[in-house]
Amino acid sequence: MARLASFFLLLLVSGYVATPAQAAPANPSTLHGGVRDPDGRPVPGASVIVSNGIATTASLTTDAGGEFRVDNLAAGEYDVRVTLEGFRADPVKVRLAAGEDRALIVPLHVSAVTESIVVTAAQVEVPLTRTSDSVTVITAADLKARQIDTFADALRDVPGLTLARNGSLGGVTSLFPRGGDSDFTLVLIDGVRANLFGGAFDFSQLPVADVERIEIVRGPDSALYGADAIGAVVQIVTRHGGPRRFEGALEAGSLGTSRLTASTAGSKGRWSWGAAAERLASDGFTGVAPASGEPVTNDDYLSRHVSGSVAWRNDTGVQIRADGRLTSGARGFPGPFGSNPIGAFPGVDRVSRGVTDTSEASFKLIAPLKGLRGRLRERLQASYFDTTSDFRSTFGLSQSATRRATLRAQTDIALSGRAGASVGLEVNQERATSTFITGAGLQPLPITRRVIGYFSEVRGEAGSHLAVTGGLRVEQIRRDALEASHDPYAARPPLPTDSVVSVNPKVSAVYTLPAPVSARVHASAGTGIRPPDAIEIAFTDNPYLKPERSRSAEIGFDRTFAGETALVGATAFVNRYDDLIVAVGPAFHDASQYRTDNISNAASHGVELATGVRSSWGLDLRLTYTWLHTDILAVDSGHGQAPPPFTVGQPLVRRPTHQGSIDAVLTRGRLTAFAQLGARGRVLDVEPNYGAFGGLFYAPGYAVVGAGATVRVVRSLEVFGRVQNLLDRRYEETLGFPAPARTVMVGVRVASRK
Repeated sequence: MARLASFFLLLLVSGYVATPAQAAPANPSTLHGGVRDPDGRPVPGASVIVSNGIATTASLTTDAGGEFRVDNLAAGEYDVRVTLEGFRADPVKVRLAAGEDRALIVPLHVSAVTESIVVTAAQVEVPLTRTSDSVTVITAADLKARQIDTFADALRDVPGLTLARNGSLGGVTSLFPRGGDSDFTLVLIDGVRANLFGGAFDFSQLPVADVERIEIVRGPDSALYGADAIGAVVQIVTRHGGPRRFEGALEAGSLGTSRLTASTAGSKGRWSWGAAAERLASDGFTGVAPASGEPVTNDDYLSRHVSGSVAWRNDTGVQIRADGRLTSGARGFPGPFGSNPIGAFPGVDRVSRGVTDTSEASFKLIAPLKGLRGRLRERLQASYFDTTSDFRSTFGLSQSATRRATLRAQTDIALSGRAGASVGLEVNQERATSTFITGAGLQPLPITRRVIGYFSEVRGEAGSHLAVTGGLRVEQIRRDALEASHDPYAARPPLPTDSVVSVNPKVSAVYTLPAPVSARVHASAGTGIRPPDAIEIAFTDNPYLKPERSRSAEIGFDRTFAGETALVGATAFVNRYDDLIVAVGPAFHDASQYRTDNISNAASHGVELATGVRSSWGLDLRLTYTWLHTDILAVDSGHGQAPPPFTVGQPLVRRPTHQGSIDAVLTRGRLTAFAQLGARGRVLDVEPNYGAFGGLFYAPGYAVVGAGATVRVVRSLEVFGRVQNLLDRRYEETLGFPAPARTVMVGVRVASRK
């Protein structure tokens, strides 16, 4: 299969090299026009997206007079969509003849649904309103209006997602998608995989200074992305191109917290760019530990980040782009000094401290190809990811690292104006190391794995109301042989080379009901996989440890009211998680002969509700609620038993049954004000010091209120402030780790735009 992958890549690259100069249409057409607000006035700064059966053909922004122009279009049928925060335009179908110069005026109307082009829900870019999955898009404007300064906080109001942070700013932050585990979410940054070997991800490590938008797709997506996309996919799309702009901000407040950001993006001629830098620091909790009464002095956090991108595009549609990111985070770990249910807290840890450094780089090429009368597009991406964590404690220094090189090739085919297909392959070469992963001589031993994914997807529209997507990915996961370990605490026999082939399908559909109903019905079903992580491989005697698997289905209904100024949506889902990796133990020797094995199972189902109202006088109100039921199921051949200390039918830990939020933003003239309420019911959790070995306990639910405001002093200067945990509630997202008390932040922002 590796030779076949190499041949396929060579074929795709040779197709590109031979044809870029011939991609320009022989008799090009032009589309130009303007965007108008509900009162008929020109709208500058609106995004205009022109797409065909392949994907986006052009993406640009209206000028100061609200005008746009797209040249060098081939004859054919195009969709024209306009996006602007708080507004929406009906999509316009345009059929251009060869050499035609078409004028078009697009009117906007106030809407609770803001159209957006989504790059995560399919193999090509699709409009948000035409996606058939449960997708949430969080824009840079959302982050700014709500003064969100951490990536995890941006996800808190997304239905179906539960976040749990270990205490203060920078504490380890886990995300549980629809009842799935904390390593069930694939994280992408401009298409680059950012998870550790095996899927784990700490959401405290991501900055927001360079975020243009965040796309969240709930449900398994291994048909698109393969390994690790077992419960959800979260993708960051960074700021790049568009009007030339610069923004800088400085804020400071409680707990010795300060944040400094700077970013720029823009275009000039054929070149476009984006860059950002951020520094975030906090002293964290400095009071008295509830568990022991002693002062806490090791809860501080420092994060530094810099990123940049540059791209070039010619008139024939060839695009070349390079991206790079560096992030460093350092934090003290005082331990779980909050709830202490069995009195096991040993005292505040003043020594333990961790440092995580991450670097990423990618190179992309997009080009139209000769063939099928210009209906082919080729996309190539090469990327590198490297993250290293050093942790120093009273036991000394321990280290771990993940390195990944990825090569992806994809060909998009416009079968017609209403149908398209994509085929391609992706090759990931991964390497994990850890102080605790050793060989026969107790020397550090890397674990290496190669994943080759072959994928295809077909998309089609039946009329203007029904769109259907079907995808399939075949994944070959090959782990290299591992020598034996004679560690006296966890001896491991030699593990031979292991190869697994996994087939993951997905099918989805969306049906749009026309006015006066103005509703959307969407449904999907698919599977997902997560291969074992490095520790699971290193501490097993099972040479055939398999990937964990999920099966999922959902159906949803969205409807707009009052001329699209109000939205109500509901989605029901059901998940089954199989082949979960657990320690076998003496009680399950009839289920497995190994120390660890894929014998555990779980299930979840629930309902996600979301409503939104956007008024013409500046109010944006959003309400979300998630009801989730999870079950621990019996292990394979376990006679109705679950892994200790759990019992069959018990809920999964840190998955609340009830969770919801209310979010209001008011924009009037120079003022933007917001208020938020987030609430969560009680959850089952583990004892903070010894984990599940210390027993299971319920962490109480909580409700937290926040509010703030931004005032534009002059055109390029804003002052802002916010209060988090306004009512000064004591609560813990993770049992044993107190969340911050009331905090106040104030700041100033300078921005310019050309």
